[in-house]
Amino acid sequence: MAERSAPVGVMDSGVGGLSVLAEIQRLLPNESLLYVADSGHVPYGEKTPDYIRQRLRHIAGFFHQQGAKAMVLACNTATVAAVADLRERYPHWPLVGMEPAVKPAAAATRSGVVGVLATTGTLQSAKFAALLDRFASDVQVITQPCPGLVERIEAGDLASPMLRELLAGYLQPLLAAGCDTVILGCTHYPFLRPLLAGMVPAEVAIIDTGAAVARQLQRLLGARGLLAEGPARATRFWSSADPGNLENVLPLLWHTPDSVQRLPM
Repeated sequence: MAERSAPVGVMDSGVGGLSVLAEIQRLLPNESLLYVADSGHVPYGEKTPDYIRQRLRHIAGFFHQQGAKAMVLACNTATVAAVADLRERYPHWPLVGMEPAVKPAAAATRSGVVGVLATTGTLQSAKFAALLDRFASDVQVITQPCPGLVERIEAGDLASPMLRELLAGYLQPLLAAGCDTVILGCTHYPFLRPLLAGMVPAEVAIIDTGAAVARQLQRLLGARGLLAEGPARATRFWSSADPGNLENVLPLLWHTPDSVQRLPM
């Protein structure tokens, strides 16, 4: 039986999951957090599902070694490829995945047209197709794969002319189709909210699922009597790439310039 004071492991293919980590820390300030950026293998959106499953098995094993009481897959592509496999392997371990916010977007739209910005892997998945069938049968959904965005954000680029041009090209077909609600279907994309807000009309809603993931983690821990009573220990970070790369980006995307360790092979 895990202890209340045990940490929660959060992973992403890179730095995108920091947007979810922030929501978890905001809702559950007593929880001690571990973060793994699998940056040596980013972007996941272009990898095969089997490749991603192998990576997630390795990261889940690492979190177990660290004594984590729960694991959050703060990555839509990783969730699509690997969460079912991990739930089979760890049936008694609380696991929280991500999925694009199709249900709240379908409820929020007034024009009946919803746009989705996501990775190729997420948009081509059976899980995403099932979400559309279940929650979006009465609305038109325009999907837009966004190759290159993850790499720009990984490099700490949140506002360059190159990024702006890339994003404008991805937004154009959504806005031309009359979308009044845009789903951010990748955990990297919330870091572009300030830029996006200046590129879409004020009446266009921008939706992501970080806060919903934090609430689901709270529910799972609460149901098992595992909510920490605090105080939280400092968040610890690992990367499968050069730790210095993540250390350089953390001050832009996180509130403290923490040190980063290399993820064991």
